[in-house]
Parts: sequence; structure tokens; C-alpha cells
Amino acid sequence: MDFASHMPAALDQARAAARRGEVPVGAVLTGADGQVLAQAGNRTRELRDPTAHAEILAIRAACAALGSERLPGARLWVTLEPCPMCAAAISAARIAVLYYGAEDSRMGGVRHGARVFDHPQCHHRPEIIDGISAEESRRLLQDFFRERR
Repeated sequence: MDFASHMPAALDQARAAARRGEVPVGAVLTGADGQVLAQAGNRTRELRDPTAHAEILAIRAACAALGSERLPGARLWVTLEPCPMCAAAISAARIAVLYYGAEDSRMGGVRHGARVFDHPQCHHRPEIIDGISAEESRRLLQDFFRERR
């Protein structure tokens, strides 16, 4: 399988979330073969659901499409470092590789804060590749919050 970055599609999902008034975070989930299983952007306000983060929505959609609660071999592309809730869901889904853009030093749960994958209770630890399109991801977030101040 040739490597292909799905971060541009995740950034498209983040931009769509921003247009809906949501915090601009986007996610794309692919199978081990590189085929896109699901894409999502944040929808917490729209759905009035604090768990409707891009990662959770993509995981739910992929699991439903595959008829499975686990996604072994899957790869998740996210524009922002996942929070602890999303990191736990990534572990529970057995996602193989997590790619993310901007760091989240305040609410992150991978390299910052709770560091979910470092806990002994963590059942599955994905490979982590960070910093992909980090500047563009960060700029989207900064512009979004600047406009609301």
C-alpha cells in the first residue's frame, strides 16, 4: 500500500465544522488498506452532545459501517491532539495509528495532560505520529477563537 496523507480531508472537515459554528476539528478514519471508512467534524453544539467530537463521530460511523466495535489496523487522522475522552475511545477501538496536527497543551490527552496511552490501565496503544499540517490546524483554531472574542 502506498502511503497517502488524509490530513487534507481532515482539514476540510475542520473547516466545515467552523462554518457550522463548531470548534474546527476534523477527523478521517481509514482501514488498514487505506480506504476511507468515515469522516467527521465536531458537532457538539449541533447535536447538543458533549461527546460529539470529530474522532468519536468517525469511530462510531466506521464501527457501524463495519458491524464491529473494534477497528484493528485502522488509521485515524485528526487535526488536533485528541482529548482524554477521544484517546480512550481510540484505545478501545484498537486503532493502529493516530496521526494528528496541532498539539493541545491545555486539553490534550496524548502528549499532554492525561497522557492516556501512557497509563498502565490502557489496553491498546496506537502508534502516534504528530505534527502533520500542525501550522494549518493551529491557524484554523486560532482564527476561529479570535473571531469569537
